[in-house]
Amino acid sequence: MKYMHFLVLIVSALFLNACATTPISDGIHRVVIQVSSDDPRTQTMALNNAINIQKEFGANNVNIELVAYGPGLSLLQAESKQARRVKSLAAYDNFTFHACNHTMSMIKRRQGKMPRMVEGINVVPNGVAKVVELQEKGYSYIRP
Repeated sequence: MKYMHFLVLIVSALFLNACATTPISDGIHRVVIQVSSDDPRTQTMALNNAINIQKEFGANNVNIELVAYGPGLSLLQAESKQARRVKSLAAYDNFTFHACNHTMSMIKRRQGKMPRMVEGINVVPNGVAKVVELQEKGYSYIRP
């Protein structure tokens, strides 16, 4: 009976280990930054974090994906105070910006038109789901 319990424990541990998300070991650091606040200081910090990560690991050794939803979507809007900075970073291959279409649709419902986004922004169906998907792929999660 003890042997059977031990065997179940070992099999369970192996199964859980196989199900766990493990980082890809290709030397590339993968980071997802969540922005869900319209606070200018928080949004500035998110962009600063992205740049500091790139400086620390080197531009060729990091992929950074910033996902904005809810009030944080304002960071990626064309009229944002950070629009020029976002557009500049979006031009790099290792920076990807994702805007939540669900949030954009809610804005359209309230204001009668879709918000204008900074050029080079990727629109995803759901920002929260995008964060989950990236974490499941082994991305490190940052929320300033």
